[in-house]
Amino acid sequence: MTIEKDVIEIMLEDLKRALAKPRNQRKWGMTIDLEKCIGCHACTTACKNGNMTPPGVLYRQVAELEYGNYPNVKVVFFPRPCMQCQEPPCTKVCPVNATYLREDGIVYIDYKKCVGCGYCIVACPYGARARDLGLYYSGKYYKKTYEIEPSREYEHYWTRTSHFKSPIGNARKCHFCIHRVEEGKLPKCVDSCLGRATFFGDLNDPKSLISKINASAVGSFKFKEDLGTKPIVTYVVGSNKALIKYFANI
Repeated sequence: MTIEKDVIEIMLEDLKRALAKPRNQRKWGMTIDLEKCIGCHACTTACKNGNMTPPGVLYRQVAELEYGNYPNVKVVFFPRPCMQCQEPPCTKVCPVNATYLREDGIVYIDYKKCVGCGYCIVACPYGARARDLGLYYSGKYYKKTYEIEPSREYEHYWTRTSHFKSPIGNARKCHFCIHRVEEGKLPKCVDSCLGRATFFGDLNDPKSLISKINASAVGSFKFKEDLGTKPIVTYVVGSNKALIKYFANI
């Protein structure tokens, strides 16, 4: 009996091939199959734990949306990471050039430059950014382990110890776990997805799984693409015409 490779194994092979190329020859992308998403929120939990985000900072939301007309109403689970726009409104309003588009498609934040003005948070049409206000979770583990251990983001380790020290005060958002990716690991949301609904890889590689899925996908779209932001996250809804119509109107 032949056992096919799991999609995670395939994506890891794609990742290894992409990392062998110079950064300017890669274009990281994400595709989410809404027909496979089961709304388990494992991606949200894994992301929050992996990036040690504080109260009020959530990189990977999963919205539960109702569509259709009564009594024929259905629910779709809608994961919303940063769209990593290729024409990002957030970078254009930053007064200190702390956030910018990298050559590999990642919208990057330099915590050392960020002054926490919040302009980028307001400019983002996807609600993907939040300010780290220096809050901590209350209870038994207040300021212990999870909340004070260094977290790895943007190629650096950051410890939340003072209101005068990054990342407290900074704007924060999903970054496709680029620190993991450049070590040959998949983003936390991808390898934790129970429904295997989230795909990641190099869009410049036609042999990658994500490129093949995007090329053959039925009913795919990019959220709020009409705004001209050129989001790099693709959603797949199959032949569900009602769902396609729903997303076209929100």
